[in-house]
Parts: sequence; structure tokens; C-alpha cells
Amino acid sequence: MSHTLSDLGWSAHFMMQLSVEELETYTPARITSVHRAAVEALTESGPRTLVTPPDLPTSGIAVGDWVMIDDSALVIRLLDRLTTLSRRASGEDARQQLLAANVDTLFIVSSCNADFNPARLERYLVLAESAGCQPVIVLTKPDLCDDADRYVAQAETLAPALPVLALDARDKDQAARLFDWWRKGQTAALLGSSGVGKSTLTATLTGQALLTQDIREDDAKGRHTTTARNLYPATHGGWLVDTPGMRALRLHDASDGIDAVFADLTELAEGCKFRDCQHDTEPGCAIQAEIAAGRLDPARLRRWQKLEREDARNSETLAESRARNKALGKFYKRHQDEAKNRKGR
Repeated sequence: MSHTLSDLGWSAHFMMQLSVEELETYTPARITSVHRAAVEALTESGPRTLVTPPDLPTSGIAVGDWVMIDDSALVIRLLDRLTTLSRRASGEDARQQLLAANVDTLFIVSSCNADFNPARLERYLVLAESAGCQPVIVLTKPDLCDDADRYVAQAETLAPALPVLALDARDKDQAARLFDWWRKGQTAALLGSSGVGKSTLTATLTGQALLTQDIREDDAKGRHTTTARNLYPATHGGWLVDTPGMRALRLHDASDGIDAVFADLTELAEGCKFRDCQHDTEPGCAIQAEIAAGRLDPARLRRWQKLEREDARNSETLAESRARNKALGKFYKRHQDEAKNRKGR
């Protein structure tokens, strides 16, 4: 099936990056999946398997990216992204791990059971706000609980003017409600834990038969059903990125997103008596006054503070991370040597 560039999500943002010569010489392609040695893409003439040059490893390409290719399907240029969804890599590595690119709307999927976790949802919201995506929370399995409205009400308190929908991921009519935030030619992504219904929702929205498995009843945890990120055409003419369930989302360079999600607290903090107020026991703390009055959940303050500390730590450059770890190593070694010297006396 062929698509026009507009169908694929091409816009003036990408066109303006190219010279007339580049437009006449090379072909635009939209990345649909990324493998270790190659990437899959769609062009106006159909699907292509692309080859990346030595200076552009596949780890530097995300599903949803736009690239320019030559007649041999070699990637000549990676175009600047409109939005980037990424997290910090696991371990001590300070590198960025790409999740998806050029996403307009991020559907944050949870379920009306033990998977519902405000702290985790806030992390996803921060990610969306930092990337510049429209966040929408989607709560699945409302038919399996007696108080779905309670989950919706709780989710709505997590950020100002946050859209929250509860729907059956298997129902086409209910899933179509997502189209209000995701138009033809636009790209959406699904993000959430395993077993919350992302693959089922993807199948419903795209009309494709995708692999799904039941969740475990004891802890509402899902078995992994999606093992890679893929870009699928949706039934209404948009594009959808399904992602594997994530056990951890380590944020980095997310201060703007944190401020947006916790706008109520940042505004309150401006009323504190001291500019460097830690919102603990300081006199004149506006946030603690709201907590004392019963208008603010202290757990929300703790989650805000935790995310700010984590973002500051995870936003280190690789060089800063290595320098800090090296300094800590020297510190521990010096104390070990001093302890050995004391024992030898």
C-alpha cells in the first residue's frame, strides 16, 4: 500500500530542513522499526529496508524518525525531530535511550486494578511534557472493577487539565474516543506497564492481529507481549507506536516537564518565606501550610521532591557521571587504606 508524504506525517518542520538539491536527489522515509543491523521504513512508494552509515548506528535512530535515503536505500541524513521520547539508559551509563520520535500524542495506559500507580503515571506525564507531546491517560479494564470512576478522578488530579479516559481496549467504538486527540497524519504512542492492554488497544486501533497474553491475577502484572517498538497505520489515518512494557523510566533533562506536571506546587513554592525553602520544617512554607489545611496530599510533595532529585542526578553528562564515580571510588579507597593503617599499628 502506498502513502503520500502527508499521510506518513511529513510536515513543514521537515521540509524546511532540506535544500532544493536534497529534495531532488534523495527520498524521504519514515522509520517503522529499528533492528541491530538495519532499519525498516516507509516511503511514498512502499516499505524499504534501509542501511545506516558507519557514523549513524541504529541506536541513534528511533521509530518515527524521518531520514533521507539514496537509491541504494542508504541513510544519507537523519532529520531533526519535532519531539523526542527518551529515557536514561540503565546502570551507571548516562546515555540516552530512544523510545520514539515525532510523536504528537502520548497515550499513557494503566488499568483499573493493582497496576494503577500515581507515582509511575506522573513519571510518564513528565516524559510527555518534556518531549512536547500531548499527554492523555487511558485507563483500561473498567468493566473488571466496581469503582472505575474513582481511578478516573484520582488520575485527573495528577496534572492541570489532564484528559483521562476509561475504556475497554477491545471495543472499537470506545477506542475511537482517542481520535479526539489524534488526527489523520498524526502520530501517537502507547506507553505503560506490561499487561495493561497496550497490545490489545493497538490491535483495536489498527485492525491488526497482535500477540497478547493474559495478566497474572495475583499481582496484575502482565507477561511481556510487545518485544519491540513498531509504527503501525491506524484505521483513521494516523500512526501508532506500540512500545514494550517498561519496568523503569529513568528521567533526564526533565525539569520543564516536572514543572508542568507539578505546576500547583511550583506556584505554591513562590509564596514560601525563604527562596531556598526545602518545604520541610522551615517557617513560612506555603506548601506545608496547604498540607496542614488538608488541601494538599503530602505524598504528592514527596513524589515531586523525589523526581527533582532524580532528574538532577540523571541529567549528568557521561563525563560528569564518570568523574563522580571516580571521585567516590577514590574516597572509598582512601578510607579503606586508612582503616588498614589503623589496624596495622
